[in-house]
Amino acid sequence: MRIKLSPTRRDDTLSVVRTGNILTLNGVTFDFSQMNDGDTLPRSAIQSEWFAGDVDNTGGELTLTLLLPLPVNFSQEQAFPVDLTNVPDGPVILPQPLPIVEVQTEVPA
Repeated sequence: MRIKLSPTRRDDTLSVVRTGNILTLNGVTFDFSQMNDGDTLPRSAIQSEWFAGDVDNTGGELTLTLLLPLPVNFSQEQAFPVDLTNVPDGPVILPQPLPIVEVQTEVPA
């Protein structure tokens, strides 16, 4: 499976779990196991805001694009993500944001 990421500035989060040709996004399951080699499932047929394009099955490998939410403290890895290739079953590791730095201000006495 190849997952392409399309960064989009938003404050919500995305969790992705892969089980074969089934993806679970934020607890909602999408089953692509019925797709044959050469099939394309158009984006318009997928009822989810997280998909940013068609799902293709080429050479037995699914290729799809997901929106990647960018928080205020986004990292370079999130802003310019590389494709996730050979994604194993289980939780999908997405690029992480920078740590939040708390600014301490002193109040004059």
